[in-house]
Amino acid sequence: SKLDDWIFNHDYAYDLLINHFKTQSLKGFGVEDLKLGVIAAGAVMNYLQDTQKDNLPHIRKIVPEDMSTYMVLPSSTLRNLEIMSSLGVEGKHGTLLSILDRTRTPMGGRLLKKWLTRPLKILVPILERQEMVSQFAADHETRRSVTEELAGIGDLERLIARISTGRATPREVVWLKAILQKIPRIKDLLSRAETLSKSGNELQPLEDVVQLIDRAIVEDPPATLSDGGVIRRGYSSELDELNGIAHSGKSWIANLQVKERQRTRIPSLKVGFNNVFGYYIEVTHTHKTKVPADYIRKQTLTNAERYVTPELKQHEEKVLGAEEKIQTLETELFSTVREKVAQSTELIQANANVLASLDCYTAFANVAVEYEFTRPEVSDSMRIEIEGGRHPVIERLLPPGERYIPNDTVLDDKENQIVILTGPNMSGKSSYLRQVGLIVLLAQMGSYVPARHARIGIVDKMYTRVGAMDSIATGESTFLVEMNEAANIVNTATRRSLILLDEVGRGTSTFDGISIAWALTEYLHERVGAKTLFATHYHELNELSELYSRIKNYKVDVREYGDKVIFLHKVAPGFADHSYGIQVAQMAGLPREVTERAKQILRNLESSDLTFHEEEKSNQRSETKERKSKAARIRGDVQLTLFEMRDDKLREEIKNLDVEKMTPLDALQKLAELKKTIT
Repeated sequence: SKLDDWIFNHDYAYDLLINHFKTQSLKGFGVEDLKLGVIAAGAVMNYLQDTQKDNLPHIRKIVPEDMSTYMVLPSSTLRNLEIMSSLGVEGKHGTLLSILDRTRTPMGGRLLKKWLTRPLKILVPILERQEMVSQFAADHETRRSVTEELAGIGDLERLIARISTGRATPREVVWLKAILQKIPRIKDLLSRAETLSKSGNELQPLEDVVQLIDRAIVEDPPATLSDGGVIRRGYSSELDELNGIAHSGKSWIANLQVKERQRTRIPSLKVGFNNVFGYYIEVTHTHKTKVPADYIRKQTLTNAERYVTPELKQHEEKVLGAEEKIQTLETELFSTVREKVAQSTELIQANANVLASLDCYTAFANVAVEYEFTRPEVSDSMRIEIEGGRHPVIERLLPPGERYIPNDTVLDDKENQIVILTGPNMSGKSSYLRQVGLIVLLAQMGSYVPARHARIGIVDKMYTRVGAMDSIATGESTFLVEMNEAANIVNTATRRSLILLDEVGRGTSTFDGISIAWALTEYLHERVGAKTLFATHYHELNELSELYSRIKNYKVDVREYGDKVIFLHKVAPGFADHSYGIQVAQMAGLPREVTERAKQILRNLESSDLTFHEEEKSNQRSETKERKSKAARIRGDVQLTLFEMRDDKLREEIKNLDVEKMTPLDALQKLAELKKTIT
């Protein structure tokens, strides 16, 4: 909904907020000087007041959120690590959320999403979460019992919001009572362990609220208040009296049919009711002659006549008057009960927060036990050390019987700051990068991690540069999108950051790509100092490990069997010298003619002799072929010796000339030969 500009005026927003909270200023909330925040909050409050009218009493405070306590996760990282949504399919299938979401309550599910997108970077709260997960993981019986209790709890946050805004139905109020009645049982379960009992102590049973609802509302109320029968007998003497009147009146009317049939000897006589005429006596035309004189005709139908009597009208007024008063009184009584319950909104919201946290802890513990996750050692160090790390999502999606190959990782600021990872396509480089990022994220959420053992030094920001596509809407090419993300990384990363780079520079020419990747790696080493995993097909980058002390080369192992390649998915020190792209193309189903021709071209490229055609009979075609071969050799020399001078061979030949023994004619002939080699 688009709002007018004046709504975003600071003074208007400020006044709107202090009027709602009934305060003199916003100092007590700690937001007095947060001008943009106040403007945003005021715009939201304006919208809520327009749409919800006066139903906002449950909003009782405004809280500044300190983002400095959370790890920075750019949207590209959330997307590339497939934390909340998958790159390949709709919905949450194949995401980290799909693996972790064992929550049983709606508020627990919302809190889990918040934790996933905002991992902590403060050690103490991380360790506190870990301890809660550890207790639940170790105590199977308590974990199972608490999970079962949580499964019966609905959306407490939204329920109390509906009660506070006067929109809750009688059934929803009774539902609140049922939820609060579970709290003593949960507190008792949590009391078994000291760590868990702290959360138990934070839960408030609110027995007075439970007793109020129990006294006032029937156990199984109707769906809507207008249906009547909401207030329990004994709660209001006035209501009980009216119910007695209405009930006795209805009983008299019910007995009237039997009485009149006997008096008039009309067996088909019946007493009915409609909203237009009220209660009536209906007699068919067959017995019209038997109608007593005191019957007053009210309505004529095709086959019958409808009558009333003075006595019937008297009881009708008594019944309908009582029913109208009953509905009015029940509405008043129910609204009063709802308002009294709303007075405990803050305590109920606090209960909802505790229950949501318990829901997440038990979910983490269930995942840890079922998937063999381990508790990581999180510290303020600069080192990340993972033994036997696994990708938490991919290992769950593997076919039955197939095992995910675990891998180790070591990153620090002393010797292993940057890891250059090479290997063929489909060998698992991207999965390896992602698994490291996900393990760090899980550890800083307070969860267990998919590894044999892990020591995680807290990361302040996590960046990923994985894949890219054109941004047609903004006119940005694939390469520009890639460079925008790379620029954001190098300009905002710190020594505590974790950077995951996958194929930087592939959106442009080979020479440009290698040059950018090389320079970027140097900059990260010399200026930024962030821990970096860099997966690449540019094997030239492996030379960086010879120049810089904190750059290490790793590869993903493969085995060749004839014309086929077997991916081992195992990361080890060293570097790969082949990308096996043609073999992967074969696996993808490219026609054999295409892949065989590709192999021939590859051999020519590797020998710096790009021969596109067979021997031509024509001299002109032979000359064209020779020019192409020479050009290919020059391009080949450049690619193979990227960081050398193009004329190194020419220099070497000139250097070896013994000009003192050459005649002028010999010198001219040699000059002509050298000239031919460069034309």
